[in-house]
Amino acid sequence: MLGLQEWIHKFEVGEGVRYVKLAVTLLGLFGLTIIYDIRQFKNFSSQEAMDSAQLARNIAQGRGYTTQFIRPLSILLLQRQAPPGIPVLKSEHPDLANPPVYPLLLAGWMKALPFHFEIEGKSPFWSHQPEVLIAILNQLLFFGAIFLTFQLARRLFDEPVAWVAAVVFAGADLLWRFSVSGLSTMLLILLFLGILWCLMIMEQNQREQTRTQTWFVTMAALVGLLTGIGGLTRYSFAWLILPIVAFLVFFFGNRRLLVAGAALAACILVITPWLIRNYYISGAPFGTAGYALYQETEPFPGNRLERFLNNEFDSELAKVGPTMVVRKFMVNTARIVQEDLPRLGGSLAAGFFLVSLLIPFRNIALGRLRVLLLMCLVLLIIVQALGRTHLSTDSPELNSENLLVLLAPAVFMFGVGLFLLVLDQIELPFPPLRTAAMAAFALVMCAPLVFRMLPPRSYPHVFPPYWPPRIQEFSNWIGPGELMMSDMPWAVAWYGDRKCVWITLDAPSDTVRNGATDFYAVYDFQKPISALYLTSLTTDAQFSSQMMRSPDWAWGKFVIESQIRKAVPNGFPLKYSVQRYFDDGQVLLADRPRWTAKSK
Repeated sequence: MLGLQEWIHKFEVGEGVRYVKLAVTLLGLFGLTIIYDIRQFKNFSSQEAMDSAQLARNIAQGRGYTTQFIRPLSILLLQRQAPPGIPVLKSEHPDLANPPVYPLLLAGWMKALPFHFEIEGKSPFWSHQPEVLIAILNQLLFFGAIFLTFQLARRLFDEPVAWVAAVVFAGADLLWRFSVSGLSTMLLILLFLGILWCLMIMEQNQREQTRTQTWFVTMAALVGLLTGIGGLTRYSFAWLILPIVAFLVFFFGNRRLLVAGAALAACILVITPWLIRNYYISGAPFGTAGYALYQETEPFPGNRLERFLNNEFDSELAKVGPTMVVRKFMVNTARIVQEDLPRLGGSLAAGFFLVSLLIPFRNIALGRLRVLLLMCLVLLIIVQALGRTHLSTDSPELNSENLLVLLAPAVFMFGVGLFLLVLDQIELPFPPLRTAAMAAFALVMCAPLVFRMLPPRSYPHVFPPYWPPRIQEFSNWIGPGELMMSDMPWAVAWYGDRKCVWITLDAPSDTVRNGATDFYAVYDFQKPISALYLTSLTTDAQFSSQMMRSPDWAWGKFVIESQIRKAVPNGFPLKYSVQRYFDDGQVLLADRPRWTAKSK
């Protein structure tokens, strides 16, 4: 057995130093996580997070890949494929908006841990327990990404670069916000780092010629598999197979076609079965997500496309010509270059990365990785610009359409590498100054997170419009088999666990013939709607420019008629309302006074 002196020596200068560093790092990261979650945790603020979570709950509870957030466009697509005369809302509604990997991961997490979806009304509401547990899962993925960033930077640069890059990555305020947002971004960053790791190992062995052909094909297939899994997490991620195949063709000599083909084939094999499923039930391989190109064009501003229900949909799509698509691309690309690119990943390290593109590296692997990153960057700018929808407008930074953030760990590595390269050119009076300069650099890069952690404490609720106890209260008045309609159906589906249709483009009105609106297309021919729930998303609209002039704000005019004039349109079946919440911009109309004891 080792004596006391041997143990002391081991942990001072021996191999134990590594374990001490690891323990200190883990404790520091754990402490930072606790402080951040206490001071900065917020309930879900994005449509996508709630949509994925409610879908995962349905899977975990054995309801299959079905959704309670029902888009009118989804009804239209499913009805076209269904037998004539059979309403699609009479049965469980298959989800057409989300690829399956992230909801399946959340569903497994929900099966493994005790999720409590009911909100206790006795104590003051502070946070929703399932959202806390989902944030913990994403933070575990974040920690895995930090570890891979360290390992990749140490392999490509050296240990000082690895430590500083890991600290800068772990101290990026935007990434911490993503970690508690409920989005799939952390999983995608981890997958992208796994792809880079595999490609760098392959590149090194290609130069050294130390592996067999079978090994290269297997690794290339693994890269394609990871890309395919990423594509089934977020469809836009699958586009990365193009720069990956180009990288394999450029740098893998006489086996280029073999490894490129293996990667492409593996990616296609992973994604294709899911696309066939979507096409079989809806006629669209990517479901409703496949129409992102048309969104935010002149015929489809905002969320108009997803709320489309009538048969004029094809003629409206035909109005989107090449000129409109080019205009969308130019406008969004300018925004990305001016706003997103300089602060990629939410850190000033992105600026150092952009400068590093002009610096030659003697390390061949670094030069080739930089080529890959540049190809990925250009491609993701194009995909992000063309795929922009109302989701980016609703939440400019924390959304699934922020694709550039996926490159953050590699960008930080090159940014840190450039800084230390410049630092090495400076003759410092004594060595500790170099360590101090590295610490100061890391502190400046992490400054946004530092200032966010300072007082005052962040308010944990996203209200308006989301107040989970009230949404759950309203939803509990509706039976599990009944149907609601709302301007935030994702929140009703998640917090209330009820089927909810997004408000249609038009609304019932005395000026429109009874039964001629899309509301009645759902109510009469699909399934009766038991309650209508409108929030500040509708009631806070500008009176003149939106409520009175825009045809897509018909529900704003409906609110004025039903709440201020105390009258609903003739023949409208939901005549009973709860008045006590109107001051908060909340309107609930039901087919009977369900909130009274007699009606239950």
